[in-house]
Amino acid sequence: MTDHPANQSSDPAARHKGDRPEHRHADWRGGVAGDAALLALAGRLASAAADAILAIRARGFETFTKADSSPVTAADHAAEALILEGLRAGSTIPVIAEEEVAAGIAIAPGPCFWLVDPLDGTREFAAGSENFTVNIGLVRDRRCVLGAVALPAFGSLYLGWNPADGPGLATRADAAGTRNVAARLPPSEGLTVLASRHYADDPALKAYLGRQTIAALGNIGSAAKFVRVAEGAADLYPRLGPTMEWDTAAPQAVVEAAGGSVRLFDGSSLDYGKPGFLNPHFVCRGRHGAESFDARS
Repeated sequence: MTDHPANQSSDPAARHKGDRPEHRHADWRGGVAGDAALLALAGRLASAAADAILAIRARGFETFTKADSSPVTAADHAAEALILEGLRAGSTIPVIAEEEVAAGIAIAPGPCFWLVDPLDGTREFAAGSENFTVNIGLVRDRRCVLGAVALPAFGSLYLGWNPADGPGLATRADAAGTRNVAARLPPSEGLTVLASRHYADDPALKAYLGRQTIAALGNIGSAAKFVRVAEGAADLYPRLGPTMEWDTAAPQAVVEAAGGSVRLFDGSSLDYGKPGFLNPHFVCRGRHGAESFDARS
C-alpha cells in the first residue's frame, strides 16, 4: 500500500508504534484531535490488512463455507486478527467484527464502537477479481463518523471523516499521492449506476432503475461501489439485497464525507447499532440528493 499520513508504516512489526496503553484514545465523544488519531489508526490498520490479504492471495488459499453459506478464507481471518489487535491496542473503544460475530463472539454496541469487515467481497477475492475491500468504521451515537476503506488490488486507501459541527473530508491515497475526493453532481446525459454483481437480475432493481435516466450501468462487488460514488466515478448505487452494518459503516463515512448520501428508501438515515446488525435496503448517491432526496424516484 502507498505511504499515507494515516499509514506511515504497513510493516506488521511497526504498525502499532505509538499505540502503547498510555497513548490509547479513550474519549468516545471525539473532537478534532481525537478523531484524527482514530482515523489515522484505522487507516494504518486497513493498509496493513490489505498487504496481508495480498500476501495470502499470492501464496494460495482455500475457500470454506460458513454457517450462513457465505464464503471465508485464511485472508479474512488473518486480516481480522491484525485489525482487532491494532484497534484494541490503540483505543479502548469496543470492536464488532464480522468473523468474531460469525464465531459467536457477541459484543453489545454502546454509544461508540468500531465496525470491521476485514475482507468485504470474499467471493470476488476468491474468484480472482480486484473488487474487494477492507472496511474499518467508527460509529458514534448511531452514526458512522469516520472510516477507512482499502482496495488492496488497486493499492488505494480511502479515508472519510464527518465532524458533528462542519463539512466532511474524504481523501484517496495511492501510488500517485494523496488527494481529496468529492462526489459529483449527475451529468446531463444521465447517471452512472453501480449495482451488486449478485443482484444484477433482481426485478425490483430493474424496476427502480427504470425510473432513472441511466447513461451507464456496471456491476461490481464489495464496498468498491461506495468509493466510486465518493470520488465522482459513479452517481448511484441502489442496494436491494441484504447487507450487514460492517459492510457499510466505513464506506458510508467516506461517501458522506465526500458530499454524497446513503439513505433508506423512505429518505431516512442509515443508522447503526441495530439488533442483529442487519441493514434495510438503501440508496447511495453522489452529490445530487445530499440535500434533496427521494430514494423512490
